Amino acid sequence: MVGTANNGRLRLAFSLVNGSQDLDLSSAPASNAGSECGGIEFTREDVEALVNEKMKYKNKFNYKERCENMMEYIKRLRLCIKWFQELEGEYAFEQEKLRNASELTERRCSEMEVALNNKEEELNLIILELRKSLASLQDKLAKEESEKKAAVDSLTKEKEARTSIERSQASLSEELEKVQGELDGANQRIASINDMYKLLQEYNSSLQLYNSKLQTDLDTAHETIKRGEKERSAIVENLHTLRGQHKSLQDQLMSSIASQDEVMKQKDALLNEVACLRMELHQTREDREHYQQQVQSLAAEVSKYKELATNSSELEEKCLSQGNQIQILHDQLAVAERKLQMSDMSIFETRNEFEGQKKLIEELQNRLEDAEFKLIEGEKLRKKLHNTILELKGNIRVFCRVRPQLPDDSSSNQAKVFSYPTSMEYLGRGIDMTQNAQKHSFTFDKVFMPDASQEEVFVEISQLVQSALDGYKVCIFAYGQTGSGKTYTMMGKPGQPDEKGLIPRSLEQIFQTKQALQPQGWRYEMQVSMLEIYNETIRDLLSTNKDASRIENGVAGKQYTIKHDANGNTQVSDLTIVDVQSSREVKYLLDRAAHSRSVGKTQMNEQSSRSHFVFTMRITGVNESTEQQVQGVLNLIDLAGSERLSKSGSTGDRLKETQAINKSLSSLADVIFALAKKEDHVPFRNSKLTYLLQPCLGGDSKTLMFVNISPEPSSAGESLCSLRFAARVNACEIGTPRRQLNMRTSESRLSYG
Repeated sequence: MVGTANNGRLRLAFSLVNGSQDLDLSSAPASNAGSECGGIEFTREDVEALVNEKMKYKNKFNYKERCENMMEYIKRLRLCIKWFQELEGEYAFEQEKLRNASELTERRCSEMEVALNNKEEELNLIILELRKSLASLQDKLAKEESEKKAAVDSLTKEKEARTSIERSQASLSEELEKVQGELDGANQRIASINDMYKLLQEYNSSLQLYNSKLQTDLDTAHETIKRGEKERSAIVENLHTLRGQHKSLQDQLMSSIASQDEVMKQKDALLNEVACLRMELHQTREDREHYQQQVQSLAAEVSKYKELATNSSELEEKCLSQGNQIQILHDQLAVAERKLQMSDMSIFETRNEFEGQKKLIEELQNRLEDAEFKLIEGEKLRKKLHNTILELKGNIRVFCRVRPQLPDDSSSNQAKVFSYPTSMEYLGRGIDMTQNAQKHSFTFDKVFMPDASQEEVFVEISQLVQSALDGYKVCIFAYGQTGSGKTYTMMGKPGQPDEKGLIPRSLEQIFQTKQALQPQGWRYEMQVSMLEIYNETIRDLLSTNKDASRIENGVAGKQYTIKHDANGNTQVSDLTIVDVQSSREVKYLLDRAAHSRSVGKTQMNEQSSRSHFVFTMRITGVNESTEQQVQGVLNLIDLAGSERLSKSGSTGDRLKETQAINKSLSSLADVIFALAKKEDHVPFRNSKLTYLLQPCLGGDSKTLMFVNISPEPSSAGESLCSLRFAARVNACEIGTPRRQLNMRTSESRLSYG
């Protein structure tokens, strides 16, 4: 009897109804508040039990007890009746609510019908607008004629481009002459090296072989340059003739298309004329038959009626004239048929001529594409020879990159500070800076303008990264003032794949090349380490020991030492070295190192790097088929930015960091100046940075420096100092890169050299 009803309301025990206790209405649920029944519910069993209940009396003659029991029973019956009345009222209320909901739904349906009618009217209006747009499209057809005129203007521009190509050819010839002079100087140096090492017999034989090989390579390069020059001149002449032929063929093609359209119109007109003539001929034949019948009837009447002879003669004359007209129509029909045959033949000939001209145009386009491909290959050959000359000279290559304007920069015009030469000799290699109305010109191996993308920058260094897999030591480092874009160049912008920096792109290329070389029998093992030099103290960014990497009062928790061996390799004691198998693993390590690197806020940069970041990957490769072994090292370095205390506003710890950064960069400048002057003593030990980079700056490594420049006029002084420093770096000769072969050991450590 005690339980929960189906509609969720609580039902009290029915014994409370049968008992003599008073009902507590205040304890009923809120849904039944205010009703006399309170929270009481009746089930079918309760009602049947109440109706079928029989009175039990102790004494049949005790009318008072019987009356009280009857009153209690009547009270329970009234309570049940009131509960049923309330339930019926609720049902009526629900019914009325459902009725109102149905009426509301019907009103909404009618409103939707009205809306659909309105939509239909709107669609009709749209159809009318579309018809109006058809008329406007017809007007656009007239505009296409003006576009044809624009095409004629583009042809004139092509002529101007042809003249510019001829000028570029002359400048290329001058550049080739300069390259010839540099090659002659290289030959003289090789001869002097042969004279210096005549006393050592074994080394002398290897040098002679190497010098003879270089001589043959230079001779072949000279011959290829001459052949390239001849081919370039021939290609330019062929391009001139091909473009002339192409223009004439286009004119002929347009005239033939126009003539073909006129012939088709004439054919249609002749067909219409033939149809009309045929109808007239049919009508004339019917008239002739009719007249012949009349003549026969008249002839019969003439025999009977001689008085009508004059009329018959007139009819005969008329018949003869009709016959003449019929003959004329026959002749006209024959002429029209001959014209139709001639038009069909001319259309066939025009179509054949059109197909031939189309094939000729395709052939000319293919020849033009081949000529452009040869030009591109010649440019690649020139770059390759230029890089070969730089490697022979042993110079540090320098790339200059100008950061684009940022929203936080001043609104000054960038062109007032930097400009870029457009001559063929300095295109893409020169940069001019204007300060205090004085112009300063610099030339580097490559200059990237502010709109250069990360992909364009990486393409220029991709071959240098490839050298690490070939067994060379490669070092790429970014130099510049705070806020000039060094970290963006090296690391990129996190979370944006299109703006990845040189380090992630280099790692992707290395692992892709590793997979591509596996079919050739090459197997590679790669090890990675990352460190930073903070306040002239080395920190291991991959160390899992937090106490070892913690710096307190400028002193690291763990001391690391730098050592160089006789082979030019560099080792850092107790540095964490991780074996990696994929670029994803290296990306995880880079993110981990980025969280551990020291950064801070200054007035010049919101996220300023306060340390020198050094990423190193050592590559060991073995060819299982040839048993050849190579060892390469890739060093990618993001230097901390130079800054002036007056502009950065550094105080406290930031002041100490700035002083340490400027001191290490000053030591780097001292090393560069000593190398440029070829002094006997080079002060590599003046700072941890220069001592770590000693194999890259003074050994047999392929070294490239990025000098990053800020375009703000307020930073012109620092930019000029950076450009002058980069020019001195580009003039340094550090020796010829040497490939490391047959040097793999089972317990080899990671080196920075």
